Amino acid sequence: MNDHFRRRLLEIIPGALVWTTFLLSFGLSFVRPLWVIYFVIVFDLYWLFRVTYYLPFLLVSWWRYRNALRTDWQAHVGTLPGIDRIRHLIFLPMVNEDARVVRETLQQIASGSYPARNIIIVLAGEGRSRESFERTILPLAAEFRSQFLRVFTTLHPSDLPDEIHGKGSNLNWSGHEILPKILEMGLSPDDVIVSSFDIDTIIHPQYFSCLTYLYLTVPDPTKSSYQPVPLYNNNLWESPAAVRVAMFGTTFWLMTELTRPERMMTFSSHSMSLRMLEDVGFWQKDIVSEDSRIFLQGLIRYHGNYRVTPVHLPVSMDTVMTGGYWKALAALYRQLRRWAWGVEHFPYMVEAFRRDALMPWTTKVAYIWKHLEGMYTWATAPILILLLGRLPFLVAPDPFREFSVFQNTPFTLQILMRIAMIGVFVSAGLSLTLLPPRPAHVSRRKAILVTLLQWLLLPVTFVLFGALPAIDAQTRLMLGKPLGFNVSPKRKTS
Repeated sequence: MNDHFRRRLLEIIPGALVWTTFLLSFGLSFVRPLWVIYFVIVFDLYWLFRVTYYLPFLLVSWWRYRNALRTDWQAHVGTLPGIDRIRHLIFLPMVNEDARVVRETLQQIASGSYPARNIIIVLAGEGRSRESFERTILPLAAEFRSQFLRVFTTLHPSDLPDEIHGKGSNLNWSGHEILPKILEMGLSPDDVIVSSFDIDTIIHPQYFSCLTYLYLTVPDPTKSSYQPVPLYNNNLWESPAAVRVAMFGTTFWLMTELTRPERMMTFSSHSMSLRMLEDVGFWQKDIVSEDSRIFLQGLIRYHGNYRVTPVHLPVSMDTVMTGGYWKALAALYRQLRRWAWGVEHFPYMVEAFRRDALMPWTTKVAYIWKHLEGMYTWATAPILILLLGRLPFLVAPDPFREFSVFQNTPFTLQILMRIAMIGVFVSAGLSLTLLPPRPAHVSRRKAILVTLLQWLLLPVTFVLFGALPAIDAQTRLMLGKPLGFNVSPKRKTS
């Protein structure tokens, strides 16, 4: 089997599983409705198990998050041996960014508890927006140069071979550009902690203190990525309710992952060692999901000896925002479809693991299963639970309606879903503790109503902004129609 055919076969598998499930569930509802009913019962039981399994992890993660917020990490890290040699290198890729957004991010980094004199900033622009970068960003580089150890700027050329427009190709270029300068400064890649942030990322004031503490205390720190808790709070109060629910869902999902990081991958803004980046050749330049792919590059380079270390502190970013409500929902769909395009990791993992004789087979199976199962349930669970699971009861021929399982299943499914609703109530309660300060123009009464009533939209968002973007992404991969990188439109509020 040649490489191209094998890769296409692997690209087809995730989407084929999803569409086979839908087509069989639909067709068999008319001719073998009992088969579909049994499948739906088993699937709903599995989903209930997942909800009840994840809830304790979510609560533990939330408790650790609250404890981390109360910890003076700078006091903890200040006495550790080796603190003097650690430097932070922060990449901020951007294209056509407003100066106010960049200034706010830089001010937040400079004003944190960790000394800014140990931080190196890289403002990584795109050559296709050179004029905007030189007009708005270069003055900011000069303005903040005295506050940091260094402030570098890079411009990623357009239309380089073997790459796509996006964050990964920008980071690949800027990483190769900056490495010689870091070495010229006499710094060891083992002592440089790299953070890749979206330009709208607002860090917790203690983030780099906590990150440094972890880097100096965990075993083999260069063989780990460091994942904080992503919040989408910068403009949360101005976002549509569906956007808020979707973003809280993302936060809660990652919080549960942080409690059991053995098989997780990095997501969005995170940190890692410069040693690992140098060893893997920096970020890949021809993919969309560079945030999780860079973790897989480390996992493969070190034959499975690579992991995620949780950082139970928040980094806050913008929700998607455009000029209107419906445009914001369309932008949300595109953003979630881009996240769902992480399905592109499946053929990459299978091929890389197949060639790696040194990685333990248990590690290979665990990562492939978790990724494939996660993508499958992301695409199918909302449709099966809310839509196709009801179809047999509507279209089944009369003879099947006499069976007791046919008559009793609707009540059984109702009970299962009511139990699963515990997850919604817990999520709604926890979301209240993660909200940013209420702005003056939002009344207390309106804030309570909005933040609680928004969860009534969960069934709709579960389908429209859960299943559909995942189905879209997996179908594109199955049909060989790659998804390009789109920059999510975001808007800061004053």
